Amino acid sequence: MLYAWGFERVGVVAGDLYFVDPDPAPGQEGAERGVRLEVRLLDRPPLTGSMYAAQPIVIDRPVWRADLLESVAGPPGSHDRTHHHPHFRGWEPGRRQFDQDLTDDPIGWLANRLAALPDLLAGADIEASEVGPEDARHLADAAAEIATVVAGLLERVRAGELGQAPADVAVPAGAGAGAGGAGVAVRAGWL
Repeated sequence: MLYAWGFERVGVVAGDLYFVDPDPAPGQEGAERGVRLEVRLLDRPPLTGSMYAAQPIVIDRPVWRADLLESVAGPPGSHDRTHHHPHFRGWEPGRRQFDQDLTDDPIGWLANRLAALPDLLAGADIEASEVGPEDARHLADAAAEIATVVAGLLERVRAGELGQAPADVAVPAGAGAGAGGAGVAVRAGWL
């Protein structure tokens, strides 16, 4: 499932995710599931038709990411894999950043971060001129709504409705750690 909020030049996308890293860091082995949220830049290409044509919308370059993930083998609500990525190099995220405040209250932490777009832009080395003049205010105004939607997505993941392994992929127990450190890679979700 994918949710999207668009403002002037900044947007937010959120969706459920099931993930197995083929070469996990120590302590990060095994399948993960939860909700991924990204702040992205948006683009509005020219209309391709009449003034009544559907508007093309590009959900473009990532600015910041929060992964509200848990290990599939762990207890629901553990937030044992919950982290964020304050830096991107092009489309590639920087290393996972764990924050105890994020683990303790992921929804409140998320709402607070979304309400501070200038801080997210600074961490991503994006100039304020690349976003619309009202983006920070609009995102701050929507932060609580976005956090509420993310909380609902997390509930659906924990209920087994979302964030599941693809039906056509067999994920072995302990997936992610194979011979020579290379294992199975699985990623199911829009983000």
